[in-house]
Amino acid sequence: MKALWFRRDLRLTDNYAMYALENDLEYDKEVSWFAFYHVDPVFLEEKCLHHHYFFQQVKAFEQECREKGITLHFIYGTHPFQDLLSAVPDLSAVYFNEDEAAWEAQRDQAIRDYLHKHGVYTYAYPDAHLHHSGEVMKKDGSPYKIFTPYFRAWQMLPKPRPYPCNLERFKQRQAEPALQDTHELAFNEMEAFDEAMNREAEPVFESEAIQKMSTFIHEDLPNYENSRDIPAEDATSRLSPLIKTGRLSVRTIYSALEPYVEQGSSAAQKYLAELAWRDFYNMIHAYFSELKKKEMNEKYRNLQWEYQEEQWEKWKNGTTGFPFVDAAMRQLNAEGWLHNRGRMAAASFLVKDYHIDWRLGEDYFRRQLIDYDPSSNAGGWQWTASTGSDAAPYFRVFSPVRQSKRFDPDGIYIKTYVPELKHVPARFIHEPWKMDEAAAEKAACIPGRDYPLPDVTHKTAAHQAIEMFKGDRNV
Repeated sequence: MKALWFRRDLRLTDNYAMYALENDLEYDKEVSWFAFYHVDPVFLEEKCLHHHYFFQQVKAFEQECREKGITLHFIYGTHPFQDLLSAVPDLSAVYFNEDEAAWEAQRDQAIRDYLHKHGVYTYAYPDAHLHHSGEVMKKDGSPYKIFTPYFRAWQMLPKPRPYPCNLERFKQRQAEPALQDTHELAFNEMEAFDEAMNREAEPVFESEAIQKMSTFIHEDLPNYENSRDIPAEDATSRLSPLIKTGRLSVRTIYSALEPYVEQGSSAAQKYLAELAWRDFYNMIHAYFSELKKKEMNEKYRNLQWEYQEEQWEKWKNGTTGFPFVDAAMRQLNAEGWLHNRGRMAAASFLVKDYHIDWRLGEDYFRRQLIDYDPSSNAGGWQWTASTGSDAAPYFRVFSPVRQSKRFDPDGIYIKTYVPELKHVPARFIHEPWKMDEAAAEKAACIPGRDYPLPDVTHKTAAHQAIEMFKGDRNV
């Protein structure tokens, strides 16, 4: 008997491990199979948004499986394979889509070792990215550290096509193993988790994910290149949570995008680069497993970061007094998603204006983002902090006011998430502390009372950050 282990690949179409199992079922007419999902109590302990979002997709996926005649078994506990082997002694192989980076890769290897020790074969497949971590290398076999040459090499490689899955064949060969029935327990635990989070459910069914992708590529793509940096416009794909949870395959996205790439669409090329960035950071993380905890650039591993609790709380809650940064953080806290321009501005402010360690920001985003991806999140934070691969130079510091004026000139984004400023005129919306008394009264927003005053001067803070990187500042 063979098993298909679903993880962050919650779909019944274009699933590499599922496709591989189907081929083996076709080859061996006598073997049967079953599908399972493991609910780890550890992930129920931390009440973070990406766990909440993920469990919503698990429940939606289970419903889809049931409707299509596939039984998704649930294993609940900290030792899933010990329980699995006890319940299914004739288990011969486990198929799954692998993780390649950091502790996730170590976990997968430990599982392989355990199963092999007990006579069970494992078949793991790179499913979450267009190219796996070892596929795009320099001529000398070493990994790229700069994105542009990586992207050039990445573009030259043929892209994998979607993997078709025949559900009828799967249904005909489906087994009913004598697993302990933990379905109700697993679902009760997930329901309790959802109630504790006190947030609306956000299940997305696979057909909805594909429709959302199709609408973006076939209708919204033309506006992407010019509007993708404007957070007030709904101009990004917002597909990242669906990619992260596996409700949508990157191969399916590329297949839909490819005709526009071949036509020379610059917007399609821009979006293609975003998919390449995912692969790039996955590759970086696979070769530098401490990406979340240690600066890639060795000379910046002893930077003297500051920490003031009051400033940390201001940043988290969106009350720094810089409207664009505050709007970004409030969007993050309210929606569990953040526009990329807002991510960069908020991250830069934390490390270059407040001089707070980037690791704290990375961890806060980890807990708040529904599309949290360990490699992309850590890679992005190290880019902003000027400590990572192909990072922004330390002397280039985002101005929160200039970012605001450039990407939200009329303050539409700001007013959406910072309602205290909704009546502030456009000429003051980026720097409300400059309002005179009459303007403040008319806007019903007195700086320092209705909306906080900044506690840093950007020019001074940026200079201090530069001196810190140069090693000329003692903290």
